[in-house]
Amino acid sequence: QVQLVESGGGLVQPGGSLTLSCATSGFTLYDQRVGWFRQTPGSGSAREGISCIRPTDGGAYYLTAVKGRFAISINNAKNTVYLQMNNLKPEDAGVYYCSEVSYCNVNGGLGRPGSWGQGTRVTVSS
Repeated sequence: QVQLVESGGGLVQPGGSLTLSCATSGFTLYDQRVGWFRQTPGSGSAREGISCIRPTDGGAYYLTAVKGRFAISINNAKNTVYLQMNNLKPEDAGVYYCSEVSYCNVNGGLGRPGSWGQGTRVTVSS
């Protein structure tokens, strides 16, 4: 059974940093692509794909809005995917989710998500 557990969210001031974790089980992380999504007040019920990574070669994709500020990484031994978020902005606030995705294309984005965790909330406010 695929399970994903997100953690690391919290309250941070604009310009601050957070590192989110996505602990996975039920599948071999090295054989899968994993993405981060977020649901913000501006997106309504939609979950926006913001980053993904391919464990086999480390290839990663970033949404333009987060490129240069966020960094995705993976620890295969811990079956965990991380999202380092720097220089956070108020518009980054929302609930962040991870999921396995059907593809991760460095230039083309990420594919259809599969299972969801419960999400972790990020609040950016002074």
